[in-house]
Amino acid sequence: MTERKPNILFLLPDQHHADFLGINPELPLRTPNLDRLCERGTRFTNAFTPSPLCAPARACLASGHDYWQSGVLNNFQNYPLDQPTYYQRLRDRGYRVCGVGKFDLHKDTSNPKNMFWELDGSKNLNDWGFTEGIDNEGKFDGSTSYRKNNNEPRGPYLSYLKQHGLADIHAGEHANRTSDAYITALPDEAYCDNWLSGNGINFLRRFPKDQPWHLVVNFTGPHGPMDITGNMLESWHGKPLPEARGNHEDDQNDVNLKRRNYAIMVENIDRLIGRFIEEIDARGELGNTLIVFSSDHGEMLGEHSRWGKCLWYHASMRIPMIVAGPGIEQGKVTGSLVSLHDLCPTFLDYAGAEPLSGIGAKSMRPVLSGESSTHRSEVYSALRQRKDSCWDCLFDGRWKLIRANGETILYDLETDPYEDMNLSGKNLKAEAELMEKIRSINTGLHSKSNPAENES
Repeated sequence: MTERKPNILFLLPDQHHADFLGINPELPLRTPNLDRLCERGTRFTNAFTPSPLCAPARACLASGHDYWQSGVLNNFQNYPLDQPTYYQRLRDRGYRVCGVGKFDLHKDTSNPKNMFWELDGSKNLNDWGFTEGIDNEGKFDGSTSYRKNNNEPRGPYLSYLKQHGLADIHAGEHANRTSDAYITALPDEAYCDNWLSGNGINFLRRFPKDQPWHLVVNFTGPHGPMDITGNMLESWHGKPLPEARGNHEDDQNDVNLKRRNYAIMVENIDRLIGRFIEEIDARGELGNTLIVFSSDHGEMLGEHSRWGKCLWYHASMRIPMIVAGPGIEQGKVTGSLVSLHDLCPTFLDYAGAEPLSGIGAKSMRPVLSGESSTHRSEVYSALRQRKDSCWDCLFDGRWKLIRANGETILYDLETDPYEDMNLSGKNLKAEAELMEKIRSINTGLHSKSNPAENES
């Protein structure tokens, strides 16, 4: 009898700070469903993104390629349709491949006319390797494209809001907000994460029982703006969050409100995750389902007086990662270095599918099974937004070297976990070793000798 291939539930919020989990004793967060996943599986405390920006991070994830080889260096490029994805490989292996939420694989935001998802969210789904799904707009992409298209939707979420008389309200809130922290006028059922999760549950209920499936849920939160519904606010227990480290902004009340709303969005995502797990359990498939929780990148959340992503700080680069399911060590916490795009070959490994060729990602299965205690000796991350805004970074678990627009930055995370002190020029041995590794990584990736300082 052929062994049944595991189902895969991939939970991927957008811009989730790695420390914002209920298991963190320093935070008054309640994430019981993620806590239980930690008990049932393995949590990585040193997981990083190959690039702290939506489109390149997700391109690396889909392809298994390192940043410079992914074909997507910023949010002004779409995923190359001739580049293979792990979704295609799973589909070829007999999986029903489904996705809901914000895929960000066609992300060219340089021209709003290009921002089109089809009103049913089907644009490019088959090309990427999906059997079915709904790719919806992100928070700003949806409202921006709506306003610039004469208040007509260009994707499924704004189409849904338009049908219910809510699109103008949603777009107006984004356009007229005075703070990123506010209470939306949308009812709970129309709040984007709630709506897209309902889509995912509906697909899950229709999956045949005799076919393995892969479902990726691309939450739009806790990405800013930090908008929450009134009911979400009422569910908050009122305990204050720690202040943002190194924040010197004038309006500390606004800083605290944004952090509070962010925490509320995280708790809401956890509630929705519970719905998916309950549904899988009701199908009798929980014991044969690989469940992975991670994020495309982090969120500064006011640390160093910065918000959002795109930076080399750990708050921006580091991501949560929890893996539970058959053959996964339970209750394990590991500091092994891993990268988001390592999930690409990991999924294929568990599915018994052939790995994608020529990729830089590595299957995490040896660490997840307990066969190995280490995965990578270092992790590499990079970003090029513009010619004058580009950097690359290498972290070996202690030392972290950044090359940014001609400047070299070195942190010792063992003695300086919050990255406050630049030690460049003060520890020449560590700096030289990491610099040589970065040069080795970049060798052959570009015809130019220094991709972090030249245009691609």
